[in-house]
Amino acid sequence: MRYQNDRSFRHDAPESLGVLLVNLGTPDAPTIPAVRRYLAEFLSDPRVVELPRPLWWLILHGVILRVRPARSAHAYQSVWSEQGSPLLHFSRRQASALQSLLSTRLPGPVRVELAMRYGNPSIPSALATLRAANVRRLLVLPLYPQYSGSTTASVIDAVGDELRTWRWVPELRFVTHYHDDPAYIAALAEGIREHWGQHGQPDRLLFSFHGIPKDYFLNGDPYHCQCQKTARLTAEALGLPRERWHLSFQSRVGTKEWLRPYTDEVLKEWGAAGMNKVQVLCPGFSADCLETLEEIAVENRDYFVKAGGRGYAYIPALNDRPAHLDMMAGLVRRHTAGWPESDGGEAASWSPDALAQRLARAKAMGAEG
Repeated sequence: MRYQNDRSFRHDAPESLGVLLVNLGTPDAPTIPAVRRYLAEFLSDPRVVELPRPLWWLILHGVILRVRPARSAHAYQSVWSEQGSPLLHFSRRQASALQSLLSTRLPGPVRVELAMRYGNPSIPSALATLRAANVRRLLVLPLYPQYSGSTTASVIDAVGDELRTWRWVPELRFVTHYHDDPAYIAALAEGIREHWGQHGQPDRLLFSFHGIPKDYFLNGDPYHCQCQKTARLTAEALGLPRERWHLSFQSRVGTKEWLRPYTDEVLKEWGAAGMNKVQVLCPGFSADCLETLEEIAVENRDYFVKAGGRGYAYIPALNDRPAHLDMMAGLVRRHTAGWPESDGGEAASWSPDALAQRLARAKAMGAEG
């Protein structure tokens, strides 16, 4: 194996802390070819689809990639803006704002980079940028509040695959979940209260999370339990009685059973019951994207209204709200504790010269003893 080298590397170059933000991904454009490339990468991940590879390859390339890209491209076109993909737009704003916050809150140098698990900017390209900045300590923050093997673990796989090609691998830590982090819950509650201040409170609040196949849960994936806890803690922070909130799972595909109840079925039932005012929140998405802006805000609204419901509203994701960014900065500070750039002391005290002085003093003390 040939390990990646940096010809301009200097052993006396100052070190820094790296923070890699990772979100799911997005096609480069709302076109059929771009969506096909994106779906091929996404659906080829064995963490996402746990089927025997030869069988799944035939299904994916023989059926899905021939049919689904056109339908998905049309959906992407409905949410695309002048800034491009909403997921990429908000993720970039998050990364930029987090860089500014950490630069003022950490005592040592820090570099924040954004990557997408599928699509661009890729994890290898973002890590290459961090390597060029001489990052010797790396925190990976997947922007999935609730852990699942199909999301967070896939990011861990991809980072490991890239780092195994490096000659000098940095110290490495991962944030695997923050589903019950008090600052995350507080940010969710704040966003909901702000929406209520503008639009009033609903008869029923629905927490809609992205689904996963039920057998993933039965095989030990903690995602379902963490979604339940996020919803419960947020409802408690809002003071909502149990009968006024509900939890469901969206975005299922295929014929196998996924986590229940299904969001579309819940909203159809509520619409048929003539419910007057429903609001939907998607706490598992750190930034608005196709699944929130098209599937929840448009498609599922239609299900609800056509079934007989009246008032329906989608509560936006946390995106780059200040409380969300403060929460991210807190996660970084907590998970990098003990590293020189994040420690309470001066980062300069960990410079090569300072360490050499400490060693000299230690030898002198040993000689005196």
